[in-house]
Amino acid sequence: QVQLVESGGGLVQAGGSLRLSCAASGLTFSLYRMGWFRQAPGKEREFVARINLSGSSTYYTDSVKGRSTISRDNAKNTVYLQMDSLKPEDTAVYYCAASQSGYEYAYWGQGTQVTVSS
Repeated sequence: QVQLVESGGGLVQAGGSLRLSCAASGLTFSLYRMGWFRQAPGKEREFVARINLSGSSTYYTDSVKGRSTISRDNAKNTVYLQMDSLKPEDTAVYYCAASQSGYEYAYWGQGTQVTVSS
């Protein structure tokens, strides 16, 4: 079955960096657009970033633009989210997700916690 497994979360001070990874299995990774989402306590899940099939096109929500980079390695079936200049408001559970259509994400990981202390 399809599995998306996130890793790389943790506790970091404001201004620090983290690199999240999401390893996919059970699907043809190169045929799926990949996205990162996050959910902070008491808030709805929100979109963070997405990347197209080849990795040539990316899109970010305004709050992380310029501080985050999404990338993928189709040979390793893995998508990454490099987050720099982290802020306390970046604290959330981060999820990766896979979409064939580019509109709906059919598969989701279990999430990885990112906590940014001030």
